[in-house]
Amino acid sequence: MMSKEETNKNNNMLTGMTHECGVFGCIAAGDWPTHIDVAQVICLGLVALQHRGQESAGIVTSEGNNAKNFHVKKGMGMINNIFNDESIRQLKGSLGVGHTRYSTSAASEEVNCQPFVVHTAHGVLCVAHNGEIINKEKLRRKVLERGVGLSTHSDSELITQALCLNPPDGERNGVDWPARIRHLMSLSPLSYSLVLMEKDRIYGVRDPYGNRPLCIGKILPLNCKDENVGEEGWVISSESCGFLSIGARYVREVYPGEIVELSRTGIKTISTVERPDNKPPAFCIFEYVYFARSDSVFEGQMVYSVRMQCGRELAKEACIEADIVSSVPESGTAAAHGFSRQSGIPFAEVLCKNRYVGRTFIQPSARLRQLGVAKKFGALSENVAGKRLILIDDSIVRGNTIGPIIKLLRDAGATEVHVRIASPPLHYPCYMGINIPTREELIANKLDNVQLAKHTGADSLAYLSVEGLKIAVRRQLVPREKDGVGHCTACLTGEYPTELDW
Repeated sequence: MMSKEETNKNNNMLTGMTHECGVFGCIAAGDWPTHIDVAQVICLGLVALQHRGQESAGIVTSEGNNAKNFHVKKGMGMINNIFNDESIRQLKGSLGVGHTRYSTSAASEEVNCQPFVVHTAHGVLCVAHNGEIINKEKLRRKVLERGVGLSTHSDSELITQALCLNPPDGERNGVDWPARIRHLMSLSPLSYSLVLMEKDRIYGVRDPYGNRPLCIGKILPLNCKDENVGEEGWVISSESCGFLSIGARYVREVYPGEIVELSRTGIKTISTVERPDNKPPAFCIFEYVYFARSDSVFEGQMVYSVRMQCGRELAKEACIEADIVSSVPESGTAAAHGFSRQSGIPFAEVLCKNRYVGRTFIQPSARLRQLGVAKKFGALSENVAGKRLILIDDSIVRGNTIGPIIKLLRDAGATEVHVRIASPPLHYPCYMGINIPTREELIANKLDNVQLAKHTGADSLAYLSVEGLKIAVRRQLVPREKDGVGHCTACLTGEYPTELDW
């Protein structure tokens, strides 16, 4: 049987480190109609999640219990290119779901834009998904054997159709969506965070391993400082980073294996599905390293604080004499500040970022990524000239971006450039929503630290150790979060949360 690495290669799948998507949902509280503009809230929420995917986006809204149809707007490109005042006005409703996408398991085409909407015997269902199903081929066969047709290769459509299957012990003609969700979770243990909408309620679902993030917030009345005052609505999101911009307050994460229901009367836990064989949770550790926005909160701690601690641990492990510490902006900046504080070497900015060039990892072709690097930075020559520099970056994947940056700094007059990476080397592919398709693509499998330093033009290069990363992630966890905590380090160690079953 062909391995997934070979399959990906033969299918010309993208290479490099890419995240799949972000999900967002909103529901108004109390009597309807409401003065909350649900579509506008979702649109702003998706803007906050734009870093999780820039290829396509969509919003689906409903007018409540008696609504026979959903209002749908989807398209290719960035949020602000898809939605305008007129399209937002047409998205009427008191609840809705949104999605922003980067493709891993299906082509970047409008047919794969989410959320997916399906008409079933039990009503209309809307599904938004973040993650990648590890046993999707087996699940695909099961769905097809039940006589269900699939129009795309998207994991998300597969999940949507699997949700429409009758549970073995369920009522054949029933509309028990929680039972169908539990059935899906029994068919596939990871990786997914889901936001589902049907009639007058939204369900939030996180896989039993908690591999992908999902959290809940509540919308307070404007200018309200008392959080005990009744809420005006609820939101559910891949990350908490956009909550303040929509007048919402972070409440908590959806726990691993939890199914929550959001309705106009509030939120409640419907069910919790246990992990197989009592295995530990496996939250993706690279959410802390790179993918999440720095003001998001995971496991009771801010991502920025964890990145600073990564820098501190890196300074303990791999400090060297230098005049200044700096970073590759922006996700390396927090770690650079931590390195500076731990080492006592002053921090100074050395790179100016062109903010109108998208993140290089998220472009859909290698050529565009390489062009993006050349256009993305300028050197602050007065801070660089004649200086020995420690340059902090968050990660190295293929190693084709750091070399041009080092050349830029040397051309600006840097006498030494020592590269320090605030995460361990990537050695293994991820099959759970991060696109690292082949081991051959990863530079750490080709060159050791000394060889890589020479290859990139650095004077030296060192990574943070796996143990150092774990210390940084766990150091600030509040006591209640430490119980049963666990992180997936498969791309670093090859230790996957569960058996990979194609």
